Amino acid sequence: MKSDIPAEKQQSSFAKFLASGKYPLEQRIEDKKRGIGRQRYPFVVWVLTAAMVGVFIYELILNAREQGSPISLKPVINPMLGPSSSALINLGARFPPCMKQVDVVPPSTLISCMNNTANPPDKICPLEDVCGFGGFHNEAPNQWYRFITPIFLHAGIIHILLNMLAQLTLSAQIEREMGSGGFFLTYLAAGIFGNVLGGNFSLVGVPSVGASGAIFGTVAVTWVDLIAHWKYQYRPVRKLIFMTIELLIGFAMGYIPSHIGGFVMGLLVGMTFYPVISTTKRHRLITWAFRLAAIPLAVILYIVLTRNFYTSDPYAACAGCRYLSCFPTASNNHCKG
Repeated sequence: MKSDIPAEKQQSSFAKFLASGKYPLEQRIEDKKRGIGRQRYPFVVWVLTAAMVGVFIYELILNAREQGSPISLKPVINPMLGPSSSALINLGARFPPCMKQVDVVPPSTLISCMNNTANPPDKICPLEDVCGFGGFHNEAPNQWYRFITPIFLHAGIIHILLNMLAQLTLSAQIEREMGSGGFFLTYLAAGIFGNVLGGNFSLVGVPSVGASGAIFGTVAVTWVDLIAHWKYQYRPVRKLIFMTIELLIGFAMGYIPSHIGGFVMGLLVGMTFYPVISTTKRHRLITWAFRLAAIPLAVILYIVLTRNFYTSDPYAACAGCRYLSCFPTASNNHCKG
C-alpha cells in the first residue's frame, strides 16, 4: 500500500531523527512527561534488592546460630526485629572502632560476644574478634571496607521492608530514567559517602547499617529532575512543597548524617549522569556548568571527609553533630559514646 505522505516530508522527518533534531527533542519531552526513560527494566535495582534480601537472611541465620533466635530478644529486643548489634558489627556494619584507632574504644576493649544474652553481659569478647574479617593482624584497626559493606546490611525486618519498598519504587524509576550505568554509579557513590559523613559525625560506639544513604542519593536525583525540567512538571510548585516535606521527614528518620551525605552526593553525581533535556543554548550551558562543577566538588568532599575521619577528631569540628543521630538519654550516656 502506497503512503499518502510526500517523500520529501518522510525524508525530512527521518533526517531530523538521525540528526537529533526537532522530532527526537519533542519525543524526549513527551516521554519525560509520561515517565518513560532510557530503559524499561531496572535491572540494577532488582540485583541489589535480591542481594540485600539474601544478606539479610544470612544475618538472621547467624543470629539464630549464636543466640538461638533469628531476632535478638536478649539482653535487649531489637526494635527493628533483627540481629544483635554484635552480629551486625561482625558482618560489616559501619563501626569506627573496627576502622581506625578510637581512643575511647581501643582494640583492647572487651564487648558483648555475638552469643551473649545476659545483661550485664556474661560473655565478652575482644573487639578484634567481634569485628571479624580476620582481625587487625597486630596493627591498628583499618577495616576501610566498612564504608561499603553497611549498604548491604539491615538492622531488622522493619528496616529492610521500608528500604526495599523505596528502592523498588522510587529508585527503580530513577534507574529507568538514567540507565543502569549512571544509576549504579550514583547509588554507590551516595551510599559510600553517606557512610563517610556518618562515620565522621555519628556516635563512634554505635554500629550503623542500611541502604538509606544510597536511596537518598536516588531521592536527590528526583530534585535534579524537578529543577532541570521545571516547565515540564505537572504543578511543579505543589510538587516542590510535597518533596520538601518528604525530604525533611526522611532526614529525621534514622541516622541524619548518613541521609544527608547520601543526598548531597546524589545531587552531585546525579547531576552529572541524569539525562537533562535542554531546549535552549542557555539551558544547555547552565547544565554543563553545574556538571563540570559537580565532579571536582564530589571528589573534594570525599577526600576531605575521608581524611578527617582518619586523622582528626570529628567532634572537635562539630561537637553538636552527634545529636543528629542520637537522642540523649541515660541509657546512651547522653550521646557521649
